[in-house]
Amino acid sequence: MNYKELSNGTKIPELGYGVYRIPEDGVTKDCVLKALKAGYRHIDTAQAYYNEKEVGEAIKESGIDRKEIFLTTKIWVTNFGDNKTIESFDKSLEKLGVEYVDLLLLHQPFGDYYGAWRDLEKIYKSGKAKAIGVSNFWPNRLVDLCGHSEIKPMINQIEVNPFDQKDYWREWNKKYGVVTEAWGPFAEGRNNMFSNPTLVKIANNHHTGVANVIIRYLLDNDIVVLATTTKEERMKTNQDVYSFELTKEEKEAIKKLDTETSSFFPHESPETAEFFLNLEEQRKNK
Repeated sequence: MNYKELSNGTKIPELGYGVYRIPEDGVTKDCVLKALKAGYRHIDTAQAYYNEKEVGEAIKESGIDRKEIFLTTKIWVTNFGDNKTIESFDKSLEKLGVEYVDLLLLHQPFGDYYGAWRDLEKIYKSGKAKAIGVSNFWPNRLVDLCGHSEIKPMINQIEVNPFDQKDYWREWNKKYGVVTEAWGPFAEGRNNMFSNPTLVKIANNHHTGVANVIIRYLLDNDIVVLATTTKEERMKTNQDVYSFELTKEEKEAIKKLDTETSSFFPHESPETAEFFLNLEEQRKNK
């Protein structure tokens, strides 16, 4: 297993298993158990995924030493604010059934994320989070947060895939010593990702799948990758990314697929801000 080193010296497995959109009612627990059995040692969840409890149950039931598993969770926007964030994090620890997480992130750059970041700094100093960072922070917000914080974010988890390679974002992450972590590396198959002629041709060249080509390409660009699947066989094959190397020409061909357009939604748009504001209100009223 290969690792990348964060600015504080923490080592993170460069390939992780994410549980976004994997439901509760036993499915998440079963998937995480299978992922751990397949060799994953990096698990990514979030308060907004509503499956922290099952992730924790799977980790406990796996019998794997807690120290061998790199565990990430994220604080949701409605829990941002001085002290409020700490309280919600304690609830996450309780659901996960652990005494600490390896990485704690602010999930979105909305609401009182400055107050929330001050709480993350306190949590980090307490040892309950071995590393802290952000998710979906576009460059200007990341730079401003870095400039007004005692401790800079160590990771920025953002959408990165062949159709939206986020070069500009990644350049600013790197300038401030922030590791880029990719969610949605396969864009959930949108825009015919898995049947794209360029990706299929490269996959055939190496007798592998399109997913592995994508993972390898992102890893070669110093990006930590989160893969999500509910299929056990893919959990195994998605890790077989070190048995081949992409050529210079193949990397250039993948680079040309970049449209600089999100496969989901542009986080920096005012419409997105409105969406999350409305979502906050909906969740408050639940």
